[in-house]
Amino acid sequence: MQVPLIQLQCGVNSYDWGKVGHESAAAKYAAATKSSKFSIENEKPYAELWMGTHPSLPSKDVETQRSLLELVQDNKALMSTEISRKYGEKLPFLFKVLSIRKALSIQAHPNKKLAEQLHAKDPKNYPDDNHKPEMTIAITPFDGLCGFRPLKEISHFLANVPSLRGLIGEEAAKAFEEGVNGRETSNSAEDIQRNKKALQTAFSALMTKEKSTIAAAAKELVASAEKDGENFAGSGGPSNGGKELADLVLRLNGQFEGDVGLFVLFFLNYVKLEVGEAMFLKADDIHAYLSGDIIECMASSDNVVRAGFTPKFQDIPTLTSMLTYSYAPISEQKMNPVDYPYVTLNRTAYSSSSSAILYDPPIEEFSVVKTELKGKEARATFEAIEGPSIIICTAGSGKISVGPKSEQVRAGYVFFVGATAECILESDSECFTTFKAFCELSGKETANGANGVS
Repeated sequence: MQVPLIQLQCGVNSYDWGKVGHESAAAKYAAATKSSKFSIENEKPYAELWMGTHPSLPSKDVETQRSLLELVQDNKALMSTEISRKYGEKLPFLFKVLSIRKALSIQAHPNKKLAEQLHAKDPKNYPDDNHKPEMTIAITPFDGLCGFRPLKEISHFLANVPSLRGLIGEEAAKAFEEGVNGRETSNSAEDIQRNKKALQTAFSALMTKEKSTIAAAAKELVASAEKDGENFAGSGGPSNGGKELADLVLRLNGQFEGDVGLFVLFFLNYVKLEVGEAMFLKADDIHAYLSGDIIECMASSDNVVRAGFTPKFQDIPTLTSMLTYSYAPISEQKMNPVDYPYVTLNRTAYSSSSSAILYDPPIEEFSVVKTELKGKEARATFEAIEGPSIIICTAGSGKISVGPKSEQVRAGYVFFVGATAECILESDSECFTTFKAFCELSGKETANGANGVS
């Protein structure tokens, strides 16, 4: 029987927002695979490396050139019979590397029920019938707009950004302020529902304005950002400085002049992630990634509802009606990784402070482990799990072993590891960094515990 360790050849998408040429981590990783015929063009943007079975860009076995989808459908034991049955003989997650040069669209991904409805009605723009919760882990410094700000911050901007207030309209702005005043942080279910309704009304008032009206207001906003510096937007509010927001407005206007997104940023949390920091976005959460290189893992879907910062199809009525309108500081979306308990580090790895940490979102389709093996011969032995894994190396070099089979690993190499297979990673460099996405329905990945030492 085939050893369940398969090196993958993965495709890369070229979208306008991607980093250009060799600046793109997605492109460099795609070009690293020894059998790849892909070569990087210096002037071309490269946005996303896809790892998985999604039909839009399926990964292939380097040796046989068969798609990973074919392989897991032919041999259900590779994913486990239970996972194959539950997810229609497809990998339940899609693993990506994104290299972001300029803003992605303001977007959300529909929940399962809405995805089925949108796919049935408009399969061209909504190609999947699945939901798409997603997790982002920074591999270089990252920034983005994610989730609605606390309501007091939105009220602050309505009071201190005249062009925003003028665009939404005095009546709508007052209705929002009066609707949430005194209840911004209430835990009462009734108050939360009233607050969400007030937020939906104000946000929809912005999103449904005519483009010409938005463009005129944007000129006023940009002029204020250029002139006011640290005093911009009432000195920025509690989460961001005035100069920080002024610079953000000018940067985004340089990418999408006069776009509604310049005003959306006052409704959404502006988040920065350092390397290794992560956040989780539920289906129906609004966001827009702005810059950086990230590891992204999501349920296997390519559905996007867009409404700003894009020349692509925009569906504002669907976006404004589908959002949860949950509001919270960004700290509530940031994840707190923990030690992964089902790995054993050898003495070399342990003594060099090597690590294997788990990012475990509150869904069953995927979790991710980041492993850093510091120093030559540092080794991590991962216990077998009842589900499939995909592993990508992002830095350094080493080897991966499953049973009698060992393969050399360098930055950009990607491997599929089948269910019930023990996997060993060993470094032959100063720092060997990998990310492993996996699915296991037993809930083992959510256990607490500490790494073992051998």
